Amino acid sequence: MADEIATLISSVGLTPEAFIAFCVIAILVVGAVVVIITSRPILDIYPYLNPSARVRARKGRLFTEKQISEIVETNDVGEVENYLKGVPEYADALDDYPLDKALDVQRANTYDFIARVAPKEVKKPFVVMSKKTDINNIKSLLTAKEVGLTAEETKELLVPCGSLYDELESLVDAESVTDIVTSLDSTEYATALEDALPKYEETKMVLSLESALDKFYLSNLLRSSDVPSDENKQIIFSYVGTQVDIDNLKLIIRAKEDGLDYDTIAPYMLEDGYQLREWKLKDLMESPDVTNVISGLDGTKYSEALTDAIPLYNETGSIYVFEKALDVYLVNYAKSLSSKKPLGVGPIIGYLSQKENEIKNLKIISRAKREEGFPNSKIMEMLIWVQ
Repeated sequence: MADEIATLISSVGLTPEAFIAFCVIAILVVGAVVVIITSRPILDIYPYLNPSARVRARKGRLFTEKQISEIVETNDVGEVENYLKGVPEYADALDDYPLDKALDVQRANTYDFIARVAPKEVKKPFVVMSKKTDINNIKSLLTAKEVGLTAEETKELLVPCGSLYDELESLVDAESVTDIVTSLDSTEYATALEDALPKYEETKMVLSLESALDKFYLSNLLRSSDVPSDENKQIIFSYVGTQVDIDNLKLIIRAKEDGLDYDTIAPYMLEDGYQLREWKLKDLMESPDVTNVISGLDGTKYSEALTDAIPLYNETGSIYVFEKALDVYLVNYAKSLSSKKPLGVGPIIGYLSQKENEIKNLKIISRAKREEGFPNSKIMEMLIWVQ
């Protein structure tokens, strides 16, 4: 047998030493391939280990349904504030700001935290989301100037977070809306605002400027998660795209409630969505009324949630029921996405969505508690529950 092997080696022109070296190299190459194949799953989840652990720790501090119910049972907004002061997540902000502003600070800090800890490969969409604080502050500044608030009153509207806070704070005593827009010429929002400025000059309503900011945000958000090359990115793309669709739907529903036609709505819409593509959005904008918008969604994933809300809309006449239905759909959709990649981006999306929802619910409660005699049962109906 040994002689046969030696003969075979000689026939291919190799010395025994060269043949042994060749075999060793072959074994090493095969071993390396095996290691790469078997370690790939570990390499995929490694960037998410630390972010997931930090997010899970925060998720464990979210309010339970029982705690939310306890807050609803408080007698007034002062008791709501006292309850939250006993919760470390909210206590620090409440030491410095009134309740509503403290909730805005907590929301901004949450998005900033997620943008910081998200792995590099999925960071961009979360960075875009964190910029909503700057956009909301710009809107507050524009609205304050439109209605003639003082510099001090305007400053109180700004949330002390975001990358532009110092710059925006310096504009609280600007002379006009136009001065604010021109002062932001070095920011990423300059083009969107300047393009909408002629419409503002014509109407003297900041709606055109606010809508331009919303459109800019949604466009950036959709682009930030484009090209879903792996499962984590596919999940983010689905989550972000659904947010864009829902924002578009809310805009169309509000516009139809106000009797606006296609030509009036179209300039404020993001031309293309996620599942609701350009042709579908056009059809919806051309619908004669709200109920036809809902029926026009037949065959989409939003149809069932909105159709189920029609009887309540017919009873109350309020489009809030549709907006709530969409909010409920989004938070539950995010929950379903979070379970698809528990060792990846799932926990990040799950926590972010549930924290956003918690703050929305606290704002609903705080507003209701400012109205004397507002029934607790009615508050419970208004809240957005994760199913």
